Amino acid sequence: RVLVVDISQKLDLTKLPIATGASFDSYTDEHNAQCLPNTRTELLKTITEWANNKDAKPIFWLCGMAGTGKSTIARTVAQSFDEAGQLGASFFKKKARGSAVTPPVARQPGMLPAIWKALDDDSTLAQKTLKDQFEKLILQPLSGVQQTHSTTPTCVVVIDALDECEREEDIRAILQLLTRTKDMQPVSLRVLVTSRPELHIRLGFKRMPNGTYQDLVLHEVAKNTIEHDIRLFYEHELSVICQARMLSPDWPTVDQIQALVDLAVPLFIFAATVCRYIGTKGGHPEGYLNKVLQYQKSTFSQLDRMYLPVLEQLLVEQEEDEKEAWLHAFQKVVGSIVVLESPLSITSLARLLQVPQKEIECRLDALHSVLSVPNSKDVPVRLLHLSFREFLVDRQRQGKSQFWVDARDTHKNLTSSCLELM
Repeated sequence: RVLVVDISQKLDLTKLPIATGASFDSYTDEHNAQCLPNTRTELLKTITEWANNKDAKPIFWLCGMAGTGKSTIARTVAQSFDEAGQLGASFFKKKARGSAVTPPVARQPGMLPAIWKALDDDSTLAQKTLKDQFEKLILQPLSGVQQTHSTTPTCVVVIDALDECEREEDIRAILQLLTRTKDMQPVSLRVLVTSRPELHIRLGFKRMPNGTYQDLVLHEVAKNTIEHDIRLFYEHELSVICQARMLSPDWPTVDQIQALVDLAVPLFIFAATVCRYIGTKGGHPEGYLNKVLQYQKSTFSQLDRMYLPVLEQLLVEQEEDEKEAWLHAFQKVVGSIVVLESPLSITSLARLLQVPQKEIECRLDALHSVLSVPNSKDVPVRLLHLSFREFLVDRQRQGKSQFWVDARDTHKNLTSSCLELM
C-alpha cells in the first residue's frame, strides 16, 4: 500500500467524531449502485487520468443537477481507487455536519502515528474547529507519511454530496481548507468533490487560487453519450425484470425503451426510479411500464413524470371511500419521513407518530421504489433520492398535487409528538 504504519503501535481513535456509514463500502451504503459496465466510460477514464497525472490540479469538482448520477460515479471511482491502493478515504454521509468530514479521512493506516500524537497532545481536538482538525488530522499526518517508492505516491479522497452539509459556513470552510492540498508533499493528494451547482459552492470554487481545481458539469455532457448510457441501464434492468417475471422475450419493445430514454435524459435517477417501480414486488410490470409511458407527451415536469406514476398507482388501488384516509395517512407517515432531520426506524416512527407499527409497514410496503425500507424494523427508513422530498414539499404544488406535504405543519406536528413523549 501507499501508506505504511507500525501495527504494534496502540492508537486510541475513539476520540474522533466518526460519521457512521461515511465510507463508500459501509453497511449503510452497500445496496447503492455503481456504474454498469460500459457506461460512463469516458468520464471514469477522465477521473482516473486526473488522479494519476502528477501535473493535474489537486481538486476535481464533479457537479450536476439532482439525479444526474453524481453519487453513483463517486462510489464507482472510490471502489476503483480502493482496489488500486490509492483511496485515502471516502465520505458519502448524507446531511453531514462539516466537522464530521475529517475523521473518516484521518483513519488511513499511514497517517495513524501522526494522528495518535495529535490526539495525545490535545485530547479535545475532536471538538476543535474544522480548520484545526484538517490541519492536525489530515495535512500534518499526510506530510509525515513514509514514502516507500521513488515516485510520489497518490492518495485520493472522495467527498460526495458536499451540498448536503447542513450549514453553508461548513461548506465554505471545507472548500477553503481543500485549497491547501495544492502543494502537499510527499503524498500527491487528489480530492474528488461532487455536489449540485449551488451558488455558495460555485462562489467557493471561484475564490480558489488559479490551478487549484478542474470541474466537469454532468448535465452538460453530450446528449448522445447520456442517452447511450441510460439506454444500457434500461436494457439491463428491464431484462432482469423480464426474466424474473417470465415475461415475453420481446418485452419491452425497442420503441418502449426509446420512449423511456427520452423521458429520462439527463436524469439517471429517473431511469432508476422507473425500473424500481416497474419491478415492484407483486406488481404488473407491463401495466406499470404503460402507466409511465402515459406521461411522455404530457406537460408534467420531469419530477412529476418520475414520481406521479408510483403514487397514483397506489391511490388507484384504494377504494373510492378510502382514498381521503389513505392520503391523510400518506402525508402523516411519508411526510414525516421526508422532513425529519435524521431518519428513523419503523419502530421509532410508530412510537413518535402514535401509529401502529403494522400500519406503517403497510404504508411503506409499496414505496420501495422511492424509499429505502430495510427488512429490520430497527434500521432507519431513508430516501433513495432527495428529489422525492423536493417533489413532495414544493410549495408550488400546493393545491395542485394531492400528494403535497406541508413541511411547516408536519414539523409542527412532529414537535408536538416529541413533547408528548418527553
